[in-house]
Amino acid sequence: MPQFPGSCDEVDALLAAGHVGDAELLWHRDRDLKGVDAVVVPGGFSYGDYLRAGAIAGLSPVMDAIADFARDGGPVLGICNGFQVLCAAGLLPGALLQNADRRFVSRQVQLSVETTETDWTAAATEGQLLSIPAKHQSGRWWAPSELHAEIADQDQIVFRYAAGGNFNGSLDDVAGVCNEGRNVVGLMPHPEHAVDALTGSTDGLVLFRSLLQGARA
Repeated sequence: MPQFPGSCDEVDALLAAGHVGDAELLWHRDRDLKGVDAVVVPGGFSYGDYLRAGAIAGLSPVMDAIADFARDGGPVLGICNGFQVLCAAGLLPGALLQNADRRFVSRQVQLSVETTETDWTAAATEGQLLSIPAKHQSGRWWAPSELHAEIADQDQIVFRYAAGGNFNGSLDDVAGVCNEGRNVVGLMPHPEHAVDALTGSTDGLVLFRSLLQGARA
């Protein structure tokens, strides 16, 4: 997984990925992905969120390599700031705007799995509720009406906040989406913080086990 200046969740993501396989960090200036089978773009505040959340990281050399990897069908997951980075790099549809109340919010949320037809949700069941922590100030997903209708029609909405749980004002309660190829997924809540019962939930493991399930298939 790539590490940008300002990243703060790459170690937890590394440990979470370690539940299903080996994992290593990639520096943001690297152009060589070192033969990885999947990429997790971690959360944090890459480049201090200057200019716009994820905008500068989206131009990093490693993102060119990740874009090529994704175009070749490689599984890519963007978590929180990583979701913002993937949107900024044009690998996922829509944009992440400031929360409706313009405040940073940290809370446990319930996510509904809207589709299992992605590399990162294959081990889930449709409609399954996942208890996952969220922590962000710019997590309000938005897209123009035509694009929103298009991704909804193509089943690209992967996660929604459960009924009554949309705390940031995201359009259509969207918490995560995928690309047309269904190998690139982004979500604002943090599954890497929900992989140990000591933290209150292991629901985040479903994403990482989905990847392993796909690899076995």
